[in-house]
Amino acid sequence: MTDGCAKGHQQKKLKESHSMGAAEPQFIEVGKNGQRRKIAVRKDAGRSPGLLWLSGFKSDMSGTKAEALSAFARERGQEAVRFDYSGHGLSEGAFEEACVSDWLEEAEAVFDTCTSGETILVGSSMGGWIALLLALSRKETSRIKGLILIAPATDFTEELMWKERFSDEIRAAILQDGRWEQPSDYSDDPYVITRKLIEDGRSHLLFGSPLQIGVPVTILQGALDPDVPLGHAERLVQALPQDDVTFTVVPDGDHRLSRPEDIELLIRSAASMIWVRVLLKALGERLTDSDWRSLNGLE
Repeated sequence: MTDGCAKGHQQKKLKESHSMGAAEPQFIEVGKNGQRRKIAVRKDAGRSPGLLWLSGFKSDMSGTKAEALSAFARERGQEAVRFDYSGHGLSEGAFEEACVSDWLEEAEAVFDTCTSGETILVGSSMGGWIALLLALSRKETSRIKGLILIAPATDFTEELMWKERFSDEIRAAILQDGRWEQPSDYSDDPYVITRKLIEDGRSHLLFGSPLQIGVPVTILQGALDPDVPLGHAERLVQALPQDDVTFTVVPDGDHRLSRPEDIELLIRSAASMIWVRVLLKALGERLTDSDWRSLNGLE
């Protein structure tokens, strides 16, 4: 394995892909002492604003949406970065030992060391929650210029699991045994829900008070999503009264939103947000040749 993404994490600079193919995975180290783990990152070099993909719970950076977004960015010459959380994909760590704090720490490290310039966060399901937390924790950098959230599972450990779906028996098992195996509709292996995951999630809850992200937010939500119900996404919209929020409901969409027409919607949303950022830049300073290429390519 190689080390990558310098800038404060004592690693060498991440190798960037300038070719038409996807970048080879590189690795950065996150955490201290016994908590250090190697996190797999793929970075395609390109223009600003770049895209940072944040995967969902038990998903990785090789999923359909992540691959499609990366291909779009390469075609348009935009920077694109994606990574696997610890316990996911190519990254180190055991899933059962990880929690939201770990995954947020990794997202922060990737943002700090592997992105350059203006960045648009694109988060799916749990990745939507991580994107919101990352946007708030790195707000002072002024580098995050927009969020695209796909079926955002904000506060899901508490609101969608503990309160809504877990019976008294399941909650008792988690408290007594420290874990419970939840059958998955997306894998033959069950999701192991730990007491650590639930209790740690409570330190990152966002619902309960108005939020202000300070950048445009686009939410894509399937009306038939059984995992993150439409009402949950609507609750997030209501929690962002001071932000510019675009809320798109796909009437026949499920949780994954990975059909060709769903991918097309995601790509259009990303293209639109990139185009707006380039256009706003044009209002404040002279356009560079790179900017003109972005505008012409995203019409």
